[in-house]
Amino acid sequence: MSDIRPLAAADIPAVAGLFQKIFRNRDQAPPAALVDYLRRLYIEAPGSDPEIGSLVHVDDHGRISGFVGACALPMTYKGRRLRAAICGSLMVDGRESDPLAGARLLKAFLAGPQDLSFSETASEVSTQMWTRLRGIVLPQYSLDWVRVIRPASFALDLVAGRLAPARALAPLAHLFDRRHRGKMGRGELRWSGVPETAATPGPLQVADIDRHGFAALFAPLTRQFTVQPAWAEGQLDHLLEDAENKPEYGEPVFAAVKTRSGAPVGAFLYHVRAGGVARVLQLLALPGQAGPVLDCLIDHAAAKGAAALRGRTQPALLEAMMGRRIGFVHAASTVVHSRDAELVDAFRHAQGFINGLAGEHWSRLIGGRFE
Repeated sequence: MSDIRPLAAADIPAVAGLFQKIFRNRDQAPPAALVDYLRRLYIEAPGSDPEIGSLVHVDDHGRISGFVGACALPMTYKGRRLRAAICGSLMVDGRESDPLAGARLLKAFLAGPQDLSFSETASEVSTQMWTRLRGIVLPQYSLDWVRVIRPASFALDLVAGRLAPARALAPLAHLFDRRHRGKMGRGELRWSGVPETAATPGPLQVADIDRHGFAALFAPLTRQFTVQPAWAEGQLDHLLEDAENKPEYGEPVFAAVKTRSGAPVGAFLYHVRAGGVARVLQLLALPGQAGPVLDCLIDHAAAKGAAALRGRTQPALLEAMMGRRIGFVHAASTVVHSRDAELVDAFRHAQGFINGLAGEHWSRLIGGRFE
């Protein structure tokens, strides 16, 4: 008879094999680096809660055929300590023989001792399971935003992702983009790109920082949220160290946005490679400063050679994005579950801080390499 039980360290190689087959579409044995990373992520990470752990599904033959990853995240709500659990890597092999295995895994995860459960990468199938188990979808947190900077390079990057020889056209794309952007006036708004001349607001200055400087700015720039992370010792530094290592996305960039007097009003973390789509992992801004901080981010990425920017929405950023020629796509849903209706309402009213570092996208499983 099939069973669901807590993940043990000895299960990690089998879980890595599932991950290799289901998410990486490869039949060969998982690389040792992937096995080591999953062990560190789900067994040894700072902030781990012994009562909130990942689960495995064991089939009738004793084989691990399913997995749901869980990462503990301490949070606060109006000063009250919370235990939150981030749900990631929900996967099942051989669903034909046990079609309810995924639903049983998710149900067991949600039945844990945590006050709050959430995921920012729920597929359509996973979202249906969450809602059947009384989870809710958060539309304002569930969109990816895209800002085109260099239109020809952006189009080429999309094509080259499927047809690698297309990259030979890069010099032509760069030439078109220089002419196109050079004809645009300072501050001109177009869906097709941004001007060659930066439009960063005069009173603000952008300074490159390291991950430690970014960590120091996190709490001051998120204190306005009623539900926010309360990182365990070493946890945020661990997340940021992992977040730096995403070679599929390019070079990590940390920056602070400050007034001329040196007061921080925002910060951002993104990955960039020249001519590619820069991936924004986190954008932070004080209330009323989201628009200027977005402008600083766009100018900064343009100077780094990005073809476009892509990131995950948060309600605090949406209003500022509306007037900046930013498009939106839906790739996955952010979902939450809690037995405390007051906590759910906080997210419904955009008072919770999740996505990015308070989520799953910091992990090397997204944008990392293990060969």
